Order: sequence, then C-alpha cells, then structure tokens
Amino acid sequence: MNYLEAIVMGAIQGITELFPVSSLGHAVLIPALLGGQWSRDLSVSAPESPYLAFIVGLHVATALALLVFFRRDWARIIRGFFSSVRYRRIRTAPERLAWLLILATIPVGVTGLLLEHTFRTVLGKPVPAAIFLIVNGLILGGGELLRRRRDPAVDRAAALNGRSADAAVLGTAAAQDPDALGDDTALADVPRWRAVAIGAVQTLALLPGISRSGVSMVAGMAVGLSHREAARFSFLLATPVILAAGLLKLPDLFGPLGASIHGQVLAGSATAFVAALLAVAFLDRYFRTRTLIPFAVYSLLAGAASLGWLLLHG
Repeated sequence: MNYLEAIVMGAIQGITELFPVSSLGHAVLIPALLGGQWSRDLSVSAPESPYLAFIVGLHVATALALLVFFRRDWARIIRGFFSSVRYRRIRTAPERLAWLLILATIPVGVTGLLLEHTFRTVLGKPVPAAIFLIVNGLILGGGELLRRRRDPAVDRAAALNGRSADAAVLGTAAAQDPDALGDDTALADVPRWRAVAIGAVQTLALLPGISRSGVSMVAGMAVGLSHREAARFSFLLATPVILAAGLLKLPDLFGPLGASIHGQVLAGSATAFVAALLAVAFLDRYFRTRTLIPFAVYSLLAGAASLGWLLLHG
C-alpha cells in the first residue's frame, strides 16, 4: 500500500462512515473500480490482507472524531452512567441516555463478534457490495417516503406514548431534567425497546454497501425522531461500536499484517479523522432542514453504475 492509496481511502472512510452511503461498500468498490495496483493492494475479503489492518486504524480515527465533536454530550452521558450506578437509579436525562446507548449497542456487538468475519470474507466482494449499495438506496428512499405519509405530530405522540410506558421504571427524562442534554433531550426519551430496535438494525451494516448511519437513521425516524435527532442518535450509537470494533482488532495493526504499513496507517488515519470531523459537522447542520433523499439517489446511481461496470468488465 502506498501513501496515495492510504490518504485517498482515509478521506473516503472518514466521509462515508458518517454519510449514509456505507464506508465498507466504498472500501470494497473503489479499489475494484480503479483496478490495477489498487485492486491488488486493497482487498477486504482476503484473509491476510494488510488492508484489513489499515482499516482498523481508520475506524479508530473516525470514532475519535465523533468523540471530539460530541465531547460535551459524552461527558454528560458518562457522568450520568456513573451517577446511575452510584445511586442505583435511572432518573435524569443523561442517566437514561447512557443506558439506552448500552442496550442499543448489545445487538450489533454480539452479531459483529459472531458474523463479521463470515460476512466480510463471503460478501466483501465488489458485486455483492454494489448490490447492497442499491439496497441501501432503497432503504433510505423508502424510509423517507414512509415518513412523508405520516403526520409528524402523530410520530411525536407515538414516541411520547411509548416513552410513558417506561416511565414507571425509568422516569421521564425530559420532565425531570429538561435542560440536561439540550438538543438531545428527545433522545433520552426514546423508549427502551425502540432504542434496542434502532441498535439492532445496525447489524445490517455488516453487509458491504449497507450504511450503519443510514439504517439507524431510518429506524430512528420510524419511531418518531426528527432527521436531526435520528442523525445524532445514530452518531452517538455508532461511536462505541466503531471504537470497540477498531480496538478489538488493534493487535492486527501491530502484528504481521500491519508491520510494513505503519506510516500509511498514520497518514490514512489522520486524513480519516479530519474528514470525519468535517463530515459530522456538516451533517449535524444539514439534517436540521434536509432529508435522506440525496443520499438515497446517490446510493442507487452509484450502486447501479458500479454493478454495470463490474458485470461488463468482470
């Protein structure tokens, strides 16, 4: 792997991990479409590829960018977790959100440990990635169409009704601590089972071409969150998942697979960190007023074009 490959793929990772267009899908497709040395150097399906160790560094860098951007949120959430454990309660908004994120992380964590290697080696190839990118576009577009058919007020009422079912055990976060999380108060009031459902759909991101942020946003909107609320919950939920996945495979980076590419990993990770920081800042503003439709269109067109090219030149 050379430094140009490292920097280009680092930038693509930082952007596509947060944009709802699938970082893994792009990590598979772009080298295959460029061909030549790129396709030889950058293969996620090869079991002993240094590219896998390189991707570990990029994931850690992306998670660190999310931690930096949401540092105030995470400081409150972590304090909420420890206060919850200390006082054996789940009362305030930070305490509730901390436990919601823990519960929502369990499904994708367990599934990832059991199936990540199988999915990557069997499906981490260009043609399946192109097909799943098309599916990703259908999911994003379908989620938007379903949301437009519903009255947003009904969505909010449904979310509040579901929340009240949990209130006897967990309390009403917004009512008891309305200013604790600012814009994230609504996230703290997502009912437990709905938070777990949002987390569970992240397992689809094990398929190259399906976006983690995209499917979790669609699930968040389905339970009544706004675009921005769904995006923020998705990013908060993705942070421990991405960081844990990276740290779990960190030995690969310092083992034989990463022995010859430490410089490239540093260059790619630095690029991924900056790209991810810019991407999350952009998306946090974008989803205040905009929708998933442009990303759905991109996924459909990019997936279809990639599939056509691969079939013609395969």
